[in-house]
Amino acid sequence: MEYRHLGKSGLKVPVLSFGTGTFGGKGEFFSAWGSTDVAEARKLIDICLEAGVNMFDSADIYSSGAAESVLGEAIKGRPRDRLLISTKATFRSGEGPNDVGSSRHHLVQAVDGSLKRLGTDYIDLFQLHGFDASTPVEETLSTLDDLVRAGKLRYIGVSNFSGWHLMKSLAVSERHGLARYVANQAYYSLVGRDYEWELMPLGIDQGIGAVVWSPLGWGRLTGKIRRGQPLPANSRLHATADMGPPVHDELLYRVVDALEKIGAEVGKTVPQVALNWLLQRPTVSSVVVGARDEAQLRQNLGAVGWNLTPEQVAELDAASATTRAYPYWHQQGFLERNPNPV
Repeated sequence: MEYRHLGKSGLKVPVLSFGTGTFGGKGEFFSAWGSTDVAEARKLIDICLEAGVNMFDSADIYSSGAAESVLGEAIKGRPRDRLLISTKATFRSGEGPNDVGSSRHHLVQAVDGSLKRLGTDYIDLFQLHGFDASTPVEETLSTLDDLVRAGKLRYIGVSNFSGWHLMKSLAVSERHGLARYVANQAYYSLVGRDYEWELMPLGIDQGIGAVVWSPLGWGRLTGKIRRGQPLPANSRLHATADMGPPVHDELLYRVVDALEKIGAEVGKTVPQVALNWLLQRPTVSSVVVGARDEAQLRQNLGAVGWNLTPEQVAELDAASATTRAYPYWHQQGFLERNPNPV
C-alpha cells in the first residue's frame, strides 16, 4: 500500500481508505447502499488492514449514526494508534433547531456523539459535511480549533464546499491563527470531473489533500452498466440515482467503453482502472472505496500496485472530457498564464 501526506500536513494516509456508508443499513436510502453488521464489518476491516488500508471513513448521518456504531464495535480491541478514523458532521442529526449546521452548539454536540458511537477518545480527521452559510466562519473555526486543542480532533477538513467557501475559511484560519483545513472530501470520478475546475487548483495552491468520495461515479463504473443494457437488478442506482451526482448516459457509455478497452489491455477490471486513474491525479491523497462484501473489497484493493501508462491516462481523459462551466472554459484560452492543473 502506498501512503501519501494528507495535503501539506504531516499525516500520512493510505491511497485507498475504506468508507462505511454500507454499515448499519438503517433507512431507505442507506439500506440501498448495504446493511453490513458488526461481524461482517470485522471481516472487511481485517482484509483492509492486511492490505495496509488503515483509514476508515464515516459520518454521523450514515444510517442515523449506526454506521459509526458498527465501526466502533468492529475496531474494538485493535491498537487504536494503528488506525485512522475519519468522520463528518454538519447535516441535520435531530429534530431540534440546533441539531444541524456548523455552529459551536452543534459541532460540540456532534463530535461528542461521534466519539461515543466510535468508542474512541479522539478522531484523526474530522470534516464538515457541507458549508453552513448561517453560521459565521469564525465561530465554526474557533470551535474546531478548541476541539483540536482539547485533543478530541487531530486534523480537520471539509466536504462539498465550493472554492470560495474553502478559501474564505483558510483566510480566517490564517488571520486568527486557528487550526487549518488540510483535507477536502470531494466528489471526483471519470464521469464527474468538476473537481478539476477550481477545487484542484485551490488544493495545489493551498496544500489541501483530496479525499475522494464516490470514485466510481455513484456506482456507475462498477463494470456492470453497459451501453444498451438495463441496470442490474441489484444496483443501488434503482433507489438512489436521483440523489447522487447526475451523469449523462452518453458520457457514461463513452467512459465505460474506454475503461473496458484499457482494462483488457492491462488485465484489470473496469473499477480497478477507474480507481487507478484517480490515484494519478494531482492533490489526491486518498480515495474512499466501499464494499458490500469481501469480493467487492478485494477487487477495489486491486487498483493499487500498478499504474496506467501516460497514453492510457490520456485516452481516459479524452473519453471523459466535457465542456467546462464559465469562467473555466474561457480560462482554457489563456493556458500560457493560467495552466490546467493536469
